[in-house]
Amino acid sequence: MRWAVSRETGAAADFHAREVPTPARRAVWCFEPASPALVLGSTQSDALVDRDACARAGVDVVRRRSGGGAVLLVPGEVLWVDVVVPAGDPLWSDDIGVATHWLGAAWAAALAACGVSGATVHRGPLMRAPWSDLVCFAGLGPGEVTIAGRKVVGISQRRTRHFARFQCAALLAWDPAALVALLAPLRPTAADLADVAAGIPVTSDALASALVAALPA
Repeated sequence: MRWAVSRETGAAADFHAREVPTPARRAVWCFEPASPALVLGSTQSDALVDRDACARAGVDVVRRRSGGGAVLLVPGEVLWVDVVVPAGDPLWSDDIGVATHWLGAAWAAALAACGVSGATVHRGPLMRAPWSDLVCFAGLGPGEVTIAGRKVVGISQRRTRHFARFQCAALLAWDPAALVALLAPLRPTAADLADVAAGIPVTSDALASALVAALPA
């Protein structure tokens, strides 16, 4: 089966609101945010955000339909890719604990193709850590990718009986201070998050192309 690939630039809120077509088909949506956005997981409270700080920094606050912690999207610093798989596809799994393993393997292969070695796919259960309920890259879920113990690719899922939409964020840079500055009190410090993640020394175009090439046919 072929993948329908698109690359777009625009507002994070608009992209998160994008609906999966009916019937669902294999698709890869590569998205470049036109401006910074703090993206909350579907179950996170708005009280976690310092709205005044976001307004001063010109950062939109949006919510995705998939779970997990907050992610700061900054143009040029994150490669955002949604991967859609229809129900019944050979890549579909009813087990959410293993459903992303193949996608993590594709990310690891893409990194290797870009000359980045040492990528490891997490194939165990969700691993919580201090602040992982608040910040996406502070925890580690099935299929997510690390290098030297630091998370470089995060994956969340939105699933219906018709499709799975895997929302992926690959870090090209990691600036925990910028993220922490947008959160409400009782937040972590930048030092708390310094070693949980790392940026990948590649361009978004190169990594997006490598990922598409690495996806199962």
